[in-house]
Amino acid sequence: MSPARGEVPAVIADVRLTGSERTDPFGDDPVDVHLAEGFIVDVAPAGALPRRGLVLDGAGSTLIPGLWDHHVHVVQWALAAQREPLGGATSAAHAAAIMGAAEILPDGRRVGTGFRDALWPDAPTLELLDARTGEIPTYLINADVHSVWLNSAALRREGFEPDGGGILREEPAFEISRRLNSAAAEVVDPQVERMARDASARGVVGLVDLDMAWNEEAWARRTAAGFDALRVEFGIYPQHLDRALADGLQSGDIARGAASDLARVGPLKVITDGSLGTRTAACSHSYPGDPRNHGLLTVDAATLVDLMTQATAAGISCAIHAIGDVANTQALDAFASTGAWGTIEHAQLVAHSDSPRFARLGVGASVQPEHAIDDRDMTDSIWAEQTAQPYPLRSLADTGANLLFGSDAPVAPLDPWAAMASAVFRTRDGREPWQPHQGVATTTALAASTHGGSTSPARVDPGGRADLALCAIDPLGADERELRGMTVAATLLDGRLTHLG
Repeated sequence: MSPARGEVPAVIADVRLTGSERTDPFGDDPVDVHLAEGFIVDVAPAGALPRRGLVLDGAGSTLIPGLWDHHVHVVQWALAAQREPLGGATSAAHAAAIMGAAEILPDGRRVGTGFRDALWPDAPTLELLDARTGEIPTYLINADVHSVWLNSAALRREGFEPDGGGILREEPAFEISRRLNSAAAEVVDPQVERMARDASARGVVGLVDLDMAWNEEAWARRTAAGFDALRVEFGIYPQHLDRALADGLQSGDIARGAASDLARVGPLKVITDGSLGTRTAACSHSYPGDPRNHGLLTVDAATLVDLMTQATAAGISCAIHAIGDVANTQALDAFASTGAWGTIEHAQLVAHSDSPRFARLGVGASVQPEHAIDDRDMTDSIWAEQTAQPYPLRSLADTGANLLFGSDAPVAPLDPWAAMASAVFRTRDGREPWQPHQGVATTTALAASTHGGSTSPARVDPGGRADLALCAIDPLGADERELRGMTVAATLLDGRLTHLG
């Protein structure tokens, strides 16, 4: 009998193994992987042991550890399916025209997402957007989520005084996103379920959810309703830290009220600077044409140290958003002075002297390789005068840093194969590779896409969790096109089939 989605095979038959730091003796020979109670209990030459119970026939395909996305804004990514895509807008006028024709949502708003205005030939203005959208409250969310463009009707609805531009940046922009994302559970949860099925179809078994909300109750609710597609580690933001401390939460704890162990407490997430696209990332050199603009630190050093000290004392890891080189230096300094453990999120522009500090301090580099390709033209323009290294994947890997790959969805699609392809080949759409000297080996990219990251990768070994994915071809031999188009035939979580192609 062939298994079906939701069933639990006892044997994955006739597969080949791959990955970094292999210690098995099988090379390219086919093997059978025997499972029980959510774990791998044996790996043996194909047919060497009896195939008892339900068998999943691998037909010679490649078995890898299940993949993780280490940075996702789950609700915002899930709701993006209902929002007008703006990634193709070539100007402010074009984006305004798209939104003027966009569908009005049931709550009476138009919402678009994914615009990139840094290289537009014209400036977004309130007058331009009002002329196209009228009295329908209209919201355009930047691809980097650090700015939003609202028309007058939306500004009034949200309690902001209309100004000449209609652009909100950083915390006011985040507040708009929080309001847009606070939809009812009956609206959000089916979209989250759809997102999770899509992720499973790409071999994903887990993610870190960094939604800007109190996430424990939402994930307890979802697991109680039957959510079982992914492991989730959810973040805690500074405005909720006192509550987490009072409740005794620690990283790794199972969410209280959850119906399974799939939802667990993750890190304290602190956003310490802005972004490249919004021109607010904190940098040592100014932005072109604006000599007073070095970006901004949104959390000062003393406050960051205090937050991280509190979290560390309570057993909560830290995930510190730092994009510009000044922000990365401040974050590394804070890790050094507090003894905190965790990650720097993004690490998009890093001083050459700071790259070795990640490994020395044991700080993971939670990076999003697709951003390098999305942002290459902005980087070459907006960061042309910076002397630090942009998107320094190879520099970090060579100094021993633990790389953990993610998407930052909805900033980039939740697709680990796209992240791996960008990390290795540093290109997309047939363009010449961008800064190819910062590309990493495919073994590193695959390891960075597992839970433990590049220095502690998951492996297909006896005793390991049966979080696995079955690929049509060996990722380590794939070219850029093959990696991006990887077919995943099956995904297993605790040995249970969450996807079957």
